[in-house]
Amino acid sequence: MTRKNANLTGVLAAIPTPFTVDGSAVDADGIRAQIERMVEGGVQGVVPTGTSGEFTSLTSEEYREVIRLNVEAAAGRISVVAGIGHTSTAGAVELARYAEGVGADAVMVVPPFYDPLSFDALKAFLTTVAESVKLQIMYYNVPGATGVALDAAQLAELGDIDGVDYFKDTSGDAVTLTDVLTSRTDRITAFNGWDTLTFLGITLGAKGSVWGVASVAPAQAAELFRVVAVEKDLERGRELWAPLWRLSDVLESMNYPAGLKAALELLGTPVGPVREPILPLADEDRARIADALRDLGVLAA
Repeated sequence: MTRKNANLTGVLAAIPTPFTVDGSAVDADGIRAQIERMVEGGVQGVVPTGTSGEFTSLTSEEYREVIRLNVEAAAGRISVVAGIGHTSTAGAVELARYAEGVGADAVMVVPPFYDPLSFDALKAFLTTVAESVKLQIMYYNVPGATGVALDAAQLAELGDIDGVDYFKDTSGDAVTLTDVLTSRTDRITAFNGWDTLTFLGITLGAKGSVWGVASVAPAQAAELFRVVAVEKDLERGRELWAPLWRLSDVLESMNYPAGLKAALELLGTPVGPVREPILPLADEDRARIADALRDLGVLAA
C-alpha cells in the first residue's frame, strides 16, 4: 500500500476541544481561532480529539465534526494528526477512515481501553486499523489509561507493522523512552508525550513532542524545539525549558484538560468549559497556573 507521508516532526500541539459557553456544543469559531493561534505560534502541527481534546466526552457526530473543522481551519498550513480512540476495532477503523476522507495528515491511535489488550491483540488491532487507511499511524502509548504497558523492544516491534511509523510516549517511563531513542530508532520514530520529559526527549533525539502546553504557549514551545533540536544550543535550551517545565509540572499535577482550559481562559483566549464528569479547577489550582504563566512571561504580573 502506498501511504501518505506525513513527515511529522517538531512540536505538535495537543489541543483542547473548544465548546460553547454552556458546554453543550462544539464551538466551530473557537476551533478556527485556536488553529490561527497555533499557526501564528509556529508549531508544526496539532493533535485534536486526543486526551487534551476530551475525546471520550464527544458524541460520534461531534467527534467527526471536530476532526473536520480542524483540518479545514489548518488548510494545509500545519499538520493535523487526528486522535482516534474507540472501544472497538470497528469503531477505530471507521474514525480513521473518516479522518482520512476529510484530509487529516495522519492519525494517532489509542488502543481500546477498559479491558487491556495483550501484546498480540494490540498488534492485531493496529494491523487492522493500518490496513484500513493510507495514512501513517502514531501509536498512542498511554498505559495509565489503557493498561497496556510496553517495553522498548515491544514498542520497536510495533514499527514492523506497515503504517505504524510513530509512537507518542505518554508513559512517563524515561528509561524505556531512552532505550528506544538510543538503540531502536531504525524501527519506529518516537515523539515525547509526557510534558515534564519534553526536554529529555528532544535532547535524546525524539523527532518531536506531542505537547499540551504548546496549545497554551505555542511560540515558546516551538522556540524550545528549534533551539535544542535544530540549533543544538543546550545552554539556551535549558533557560527556555525552566519556565516551560514549571507550567508542565503544574498541569500534570491536576486534571489535564481542565488545566489547559483554565490556562487559556487566564490568557484571554478561552475555549469553553470542560465537560462532566471533569470539574472546573479549584481557585488554588487556577492560582498555581497563573503563577506559572507569569514565570513564562505570557501573563502580566
